[in-house]
Amino acid sequence: MSLVSTEWLEKNLDKVKIVDCSWHMPQENRDGFEEYNSQHIKNAIFFDLDKNSKQNTDLPHMLTDKNSWENIVSVMGIKNEDEIIVYDNSDVISSCRCWYNFIYYGHNPNLIHVLDGGFKKWTNENKQTTINIPKIIKTNYKTIEKKKLVKNKLEIDKNISSKEFNVIDARSKQRFDGKVAEPRKGLRSGSIQNSFCLPFSDLINNDGTFASRDIILEKFKSIKCDLNKNLIFSCGSGVTASVLALAYSLIENKYMPTIYDGSWSEYGKF
Repeated sequence: MSLVSTEWLEKNLDKVKIVDCSWHMPQENRDGFEEYNSQHIKNAIFFDLDKNSKQNTDLPHMLTDKNSWENIVSVMGIKNEDEIIVYDNSDVISSCRCWYNFIYYGHNPNLIHVLDGGFKKWTNENKQTTINIPKIIKTNYKTIEKKKLVKNKLEIDKNISSKEFNVIDARSKQRFDGKVAEPRKGLRSGSIQNSFCLPFSDLINNDGTFASRDIILEKFKSIKCDLNKNLIFSCGSGVTASVLALAYSLIENKYMPTIYDGSWSEYGKF
């Protein structure tokens, strides 16, 4: 159960840990933390995707080290046995990246979910919001890294000839085909050789919820990718790749999300 509905969360507000992982593309000039401070779901804790990623790199949103993650989650007051619901108010469904991070660091996949439709659906349904910041008691969270759930550039390059797995890119078709400039400076246009394109937005309904399982399966089949091979997801900076990973988990419940962490921010460097 990678997703929960707004109705489910409303009934279980005080039984779960709630995380606001709203992150916006730089060109949108929006600040997720400011928006959280002005309005959020009751009991929600803010997760800063930029600050809670690896800091000593010029690549965005890279997985941090084990000790740093343990401290990040402990300061959030989350325990290993907690059930966690992540939501966002973002056009790129950034909550899915937080979902992936928790699974990578060993949180039970059955205890980490994304709110289907996010904060936009929650507020459109006039459900309860607040400005009150919850009191947090620091915990002693422990991690077990699932290193098989991440790929690096060397593995991506090797795979071009070995073809051990398929890489699916979540960016738009125009970006994938190199017909438009990348939004991040210093990157060439184009895509990884032999990779496939499935824009994450193709799997999202107008209200921000995920499409039905039948439609998601149809979209995956439409790109003519061998779904019997291991699937690795990529994008611009590792955020929307996680959207595809979550979507695929809805049609293949044994799938563990696997991401090329550097994505095009690394691979597309001049």
